[in-house]
Amino acid sequence: MYSYILKRLLLMIPTLLGIMLLNFIIVQAAPGGPVEQTIAKIRGVDGHMSQRFTGGGSDMGAGGQIHHTNSNSTESKYRGAQGLEPEIIAEIEKMYGFDKPASDRFLDMLVRYVTFDFGTSFFRDTTVVDLIIEKLPVSISLGLWSTLLVYLISIPLGIRKAVKEGSAFDLWSSIVVIIAYAIPGFLFAVLLIVLFAGGSYWDIFPLRGLVSDNWHELGLFGKMVDYFWHIALPVLAMVLGGFATLTMLCKNSFLEEIRKQYVTTARAKGCSEHRVLYGHIFRNALLIVIAGMPAAFISMLFTGAMLIEVIFSLDGLGLLAFESVLSRDYPVMFATLYIFSLAGLLVNLIGDLTYVWVDPRIDFEKRGVS
Repeated sequence: MYSYILKRLLLMIPTLLGIMLLNFIIVQAAPGGPVEQTIAKIRGVDGHMSQRFTGGGSDMGAGGQIHHTNSNSTESKYRGAQGLEPEIIAEIEKMYGFDKPASDRFLDMLVRYVTFDFGTSFFRDTTVVDLIIEKLPVSISLGLWSTLLVYLISIPLGIRKAVKEGSAFDLWSSIVVIIAYAIPGFLFAVLLIVLFAGGSYWDIFPLRGLVSDNWHELGLFGKMVDYFWHIALPVLAMVLGGFATLTMLCKNSFLEEIRKQYVTTARAKGCSEHRVLYGHIFRNALLIVIAGMPAAFISMLFTGAMLIEVIFSLDGLGLLAFESVLSRDYPVMFATLYIFSLAGLLVNLIGDLTYVWVDPRIDFEKRGVS
């Protein structure tokens, strides 16, 4: 088993390298990078920044336009850079590291990422590691509670649907599951805001933040109530959007086991239905469900929570990644991509190990690395 783990860990290196290289190439081809955004600010959005780069050699005209005393500027590769001195463009490129070839920047990034040195954010004036540490508790809260509630709902519901297959309960619960599967989680979030967060009906739950402004002044019980009060709607939106698939997976897994020969044999020996269900079927049927829990948590943490964080203004990793893409904050973009990809690869390995823990008869080492 140890050799299998080692092979999987070594396989992560080229996989992670390929993910980073592909996204690096795509980002290089995308317009509107940090250099162009800074040029736009100099040309009329931020007068202080223009003074920083022009050093008094230019003055702001009407409408925020910059009029330079030297008109001998050359054609620039950046959109909107006409009229700016080449020295200014070169200084901006150096500030963001774009004075080096793309290959050198990529290799430098890989070397630093091995030690989790993600550099400093372009626009937030803080290290990327500090940003991630600051935002991580919000995303973990959403991912942890959502995953826990999804499993607590889906497993009993899936078992009940399998046992009562074809009954009225199975029919109406299937309708609910289909509706939940068809509607994305972010639409549930919007609906919950309209109904319960002062949108059009009741103003019961807060719309923003993970805790209240006076959270530190509350007692222990008050802090717990305030925390769950704030997180109730975001978690509910993620649960409503995520329990349908797991419910049907659990039901189908139990149905498959119920129809096997060993179940018929157990019943023929006089075992009660409870004994057959929970003594014989349960572990085999829940193998794939339980083994998929790490992956489900990571999915909730990094992908399912992003739009929920944006909608509810929760300052987590999802919102951080979203804002970094909009602002072309490359250090934050690539750092979150690196962490998400690495976490996904590790979780796949943990999922395989969970299979072995749940059912020791499974031996991935004999099957080779897949």
